[in-house]
Amino acid sequence: MNKKFKFKQNYIAIEGPIGVGKSTLVNLLTERSDAVKVMEDVDNPFLTSFYSDRPGSAFQTQIFFLLNRHQQQLELRQRDLFSDLLISDYFFVKDKIFAHITLNDSELRVYKKLYDLLIEDVPLPDLVIYLQAETDTLMKRIKNRGRSLEKSINRDYIDEVNKAYNYFFFHYRMSPLLVIDTTKINFIKDEGMVVDLVRQINQTERGTVYYKPPGA
Repeated sequence: MNKKFKFKQNYIAIEGPIGVGKSTLVNLLTERSDAVKVMEDVDNPFLTSFYSDRPGSAFQTQIFFLLNRHQQQLELRQRDLFSDLLISDYFFVKDKIFAHITLNDSELRVYKKLYDLLIEDVPLPDLVIYLQAETDTLMKRIKNRGRSLEKSINRDYIDEVNKAYNYFFFHYRMSPLLVIDTTKINFIKDEGMVVDLVRQINQTERGTVYYKPPGA
């Protein structure tokens, strides 16, 4: 029987662009630990219109996501973060990444005023894990998972999101950060690599660390 994973942190957030494998990694880590799994609520009534590039839908989509994510973060804050281990498949501040991509200047000014008010209520993770992948890899994974809502996503948009994520986390200093290039990594098929990753997670206590798989 596989041993349970133990983590030094109380709150771990896993981030990365669409299709990078955030939810998959959260599931792998929580299935073998006592962690509470926190999955982002992606049910947004404006998302279909946004992916179809309908005028005005970007602002509606972004504000709905912002308020929805904030509500979920308030619920997390009410938990005892010193006794419960939480592993989340998103980090609240990522909302800004998409806002800067999709909103025009006037919309962004309104968004920032609201964001600055809401961020005060949001707990900061003990560790953020940033999953990277090449854009072509992301597109392949998005296609393979076959979600009907994502069929209209084009490569240019995913590439823009990918570059924005890389820029954001290159400058990220708010908490310890573990960066993992998943382009050629498959945690599902390699149990040893998952165990090694847990070791690296527990050793990442400050600054930015780049994960190197065994044998790399």
